[in-house]
Amino acid sequence: MREVVQKDIVLIVDDDEINRMILADILEEDYRIVEAEDGFKALDIVHTRETRPRAILLDIMMPGMDGFEVLEKLKSDPETAKIPVLLITASDSDENESRGLKAGAADFLPKPFNRDIGKARLANHIDLARYQNELESLVEEKTAELMRTYEQTLEVLATVVEYRSLESGEHIKRTSMLSEVLISHLMTDPKYADYVKKNELDSKKAYSIVRATSLHDIGKIGISDTILLKPERLTDDEFELMKTHTLLGSQIIDEILTTLGDSAGFLTYCREICYYHHERWDGLGYPTRLAAEEIPFSARMLSIVDVYDALVNQRCYKPAFSHDEAMDIITESKSKQFDPTLVEAFVEVSSKFAELEVKLKD
Repeated sequence: MREVVQKDIVLIVDDDEINRMILADILEEDYRIVEAEDGFKALDIVHTRETRPRAILLDIMMPGMDGFEVLEKLKSDPETAKIPVLLITASDSDENESRGLKAGAADFLPKPFNRDIGKARLANHIDLARYQNELESLVEEKTAELMRTYEQTLEVLATVVEYRSLESGEHIKRTSMLSEVLISHLMTDPKYADYVKKNELDSKKAYSIVRATSLHDIGKIGISDTILLKPERLTDDEFELMKTHTLLGSQIIDEILTTLGDSAGFLTYCREICYYHHERWDGLGYPTRLAAEEIPFSARMLSIVDVYDALVNQRCYKPAFSHDEAMDIITESKSKQFDPTLVEAFVEVSSKFAELEVKLKD
């Protein structure tokens, strides 16, 4: 059976019925024609997916809403901005053509209509728009592929650090998942609306912060094994050296940012987390002794998640604590080590934390 090829839709917008009939007669062999006698109906047609056109032939001089107003509305809407618009003009309308080009018109169809020229111009712009859309889709696909590779490379680097310090690579997965639970709770519970607004937290920022958590300890790659793997309590000098992993981590992220920029969309938060996640709400942390809301939200959030996960899992220098023991330690540190609002939210989702830890246990 012969395949039926769907014709592209072309919208003709003109208050003059004779003009619409002439243009339809010229084009109906090659296109499915949809007509509108004014700008209001044209916009309704364009925003109906079943009749969204490949191109629009738009008269300038119309009552109620002229062609320039329609063109402005089309170009200001991301869903219709890329549809090529050919303005129908009088042969002596240089001023209108100049204005139309500045407003985003693709081309012009001068009156009286020339069949061959009109068909050729329309076909060229439809082909060009189709090519541009396909090219943009290809670029987006390749960019997404590169971003996945980029992010996976960063995650592998973070996993190497975890294994080097004898911590399972699951620590990265757990901190990301626990962070997502905590941030999601903040953003969906109405009582935290003011807190969310104050910290400029939206879905994009939340997503970026969750991804950024995987690199929070990347600075440990620069710490000596004798310190990193020591099973006993560190000496004061050794602890001072261990504390430098925050600075080393931020320097590594700075190098990546300088070389590649923040194309991943989350490296800025990586730097915040690397540098500040050992700061304390009471100002007694390191490396800069920031206090309270001076500490970036991303670091305040990760500090609770990181401490909880470290407490309930065994490390070379400590046994694993129970969930309840970890909860007691964190709640006792409210307004001391941790942001009190975050501790409150953490308590409310603690059962989810416990479930995830069981599922992803070392």
